[in-house]
Amino acid sequence: MQAFRPPVPEAVVIDGPAGTLEGRAENPRPEAEARVVGVVCHPHPLYGGTMQNKVVHTLARAMQELGAPTVRFNFRGVGASTGTHDEGRGEIDDAAAVADWARGRWRCERLWLAGFSFGAAVALQAAPRLTPERLVTVAPPVSRLGLEKRPPRPAADWLIVQGDADELVDAAEVAGWAAAYTPRPELITLAGAEHFFHGRLTELRELVMGFLEHPRTGGSVRPGV
Repeated sequence: MQAFRPPVPEAVVIDGPAGTLEGRAENPRPEAEARVVGVVCHPHPLYGGTMQNKVVHTLARAMQELGAPTVRFNFRGVGASTGTHDEGRGEIDDAAAVADWARGRWRCERLWLAGFSFGAAVALQAAPRLTPERLVTVAPPVSRLGLEKRPPRPAADWLIVQGDADELVDAAEVAGWAAAYTPRPELITLAGAEHFFHGRLTELRELVMGFLEHPRTGGSVRPGV
């Protein structure tokens, strides 16, 4: 089998609700018609989060290896994106604008939506509006950013990945929070993984790829290796 070659990122500018949003579009199969498109949301803008984050790259790479074109983007006020940080509220609208752009760019309605940390909170709260087919939330900050109010469960197949050594998001809180949803999302807890998944990105990518290809229904809970 030929080794996967990541596509060259294309700089794009997307019209957003607070101005323009800086993004990177990556299409692993430009010669083929897209069957699904992917959008990935980055971690907290006030703590250095951008579309260049390694976990964000990893989530996009998982989608690309399965043939999906993807968009990473900077929320309002980050990098070359205009506007100012809105504590997660306006960022939901940013994610919606990017998803609409991606669907239009590749003429494809099927959507995979993912986010890491702050971006996980945004992705989850945007999901009811965007109706993704798959939702991936990595290290969701369940005690803040609106998640403590337990947003409605999206209809999508939903995966949560959480490290049990996460110094910023409590793994036990995530497990209890996820268990209150019906049907439960699939929860994978990676033993020894901290917030930024240092040394575990390959494992994270493989887990996400497995879910995107074969989502589990019924809310299974799986420990990581």
